[in-house]
Amino acid sequence: MKKTLFLIGFALLSLKISAQTFKLVTDVFPAGTVHYDNIPYANDTLKKHLLDIYLPTTGKSSYPVVIWIHGGAWMSNDKYADMGYMKNTLKEFIDKGYAVASIDYRWSTMAIFPAQIQDCNQALEFIYQNADKYKLDKNRMALIGFSAGGHLANLVGLSNNNNVKDFYADGKKLHFKIKVVLDFYGPSDFLALKGNDSNDPRNPVTLLLGGPVNDNPGKAKTASPVTYIDKNDPPFLIVQGEKDESVNPDQSISLSEKLKSAGVKNDLIIVPNAPHYGVMFDVENIRKKIFEYLDEYLR
Repeated sequence: MKKTLFLIGFALLSLKISAQTFKLVTDVFPAGTVHYDNIPYANDTLKKHLLDIYLPTTGKSSYPVVIWIHGGAWMSNDKYADMGYMKNTLKEFIDKGYAVASIDYRWSTMAIFPAQIQDCNQALEFIYQNADKYKLDKNRMALIGFSAGGHLANLVGLSNNNNVKDFYADGKKLHFKIKVVLDFYGPSDFLALKGNDSNDPRNPVTLLLGGPVNDNPGKAKTASPVTYIDKNDPPFLIVQGEKDESVNPDQSISLSEKLKSAGVKNDLIIVPNAPHYGVMFDVENIRKKIFEYLDEYLR
């Protein structure tokens, strides 16, 4: 029961962040930030197939872009989520000449996996194909994800060179390449995630997969980012709260170790006493490491 509550808390904690108005989020960015909102990326009218783009005002012809993937246990929140407690990081993205694109994706209550990874891949391919229109550099793309969004960022980044056709909406190989992944407490291995043995139908992973992990080990492995680790993967910065009761820290520790074993550059930051999310992740030492990675791999 306790393990089940951990994962249900994974959803409920994020719900507190989702009630952000458009004005609140735009107030996060520096004055003058250029904003394109609610751009449809899938050639349909689904509200979950929209993305926003934020640009610096320096007048350059193109900008490296950080794609923001929100959390919410795959079943809540929107493309403004997690921004409220990461204000300084967002401001610094723009101030240092990086564009930000924030994407929505279908919740697990609307469509089970792999719908979420298909949506993320489709949004990134749209950004790649329309980069010139929005002054984005299609060859300098990074991912940042939080919680469930961290899982999706990890999965996109690690499976990008594996050509997993089920991860593409139309089954066709994608053109974009990810230069770096910034993972904030994203699950990396569903077979080892605390609470994965729960039969509670409200369990977020159960809802995502369409059934309990114990009954769907093959699908759980397919949906786990660690499945796709190889030497050709992009570098990772992994940030994890020491006291996270929703995504056990071993998920991030194991991901870092597996990447290291494959020869993939990565750093792991364990934030002392930090819970699953919050302002403890929007601090100077983490921002410094974020920009070390971005400046090295996106400049």
